[in-house]
Amino acid sequence: MTAGWSLHPRLESDSVAVATLPLSDVRLMDNAHYPWLVLVPRIAGAVEWIDLDERDRHRLLDETTRCANALRVVGQVDKLNIAAIGNVVSQLHVHVVARRNDDACWPSPVWGGPALPYAPAARDALVARLRGLIGAA
Repeated sequence: MTAGWSLHPRLESDSVAVATLPLSDVRLMDNAHYPWLVLVPRIAGAVEWIDLDERDRHRLLDETTRCANALRVVGQVDKLNIAAIGNVVSQLHVHVVARRNDDACWPSPVWGGPALPYAPAARDALVARLRGLIGAA
């Protein structure tokens, strides 16, 4: 981890830890409408993907792919939405959202709609399954 890095409080409050990959912390957004992971590279001051050096840019792509593949396994996925928006939280983070054509916001973006928090048992089961699929701590 880069000295001076810490997880933005908004990301911490809206999600739960899933895995620690070589570059990124992987977190599950607490919104049961969609299986939704967020990867947060542990690079202090990174706001944009282009703020990473070449090795870390490639590593982030590989880790994002790893998480996207895990989401494909956990449920029906009609479309994967992958984005590094950062309008609310500028700390670099990549959203990987498993969408279904019958989900709560389809076909609109998932941002801004009311979240449906996971029941603790369902959240914990999904986190355990994702940890196994992603293969990290």
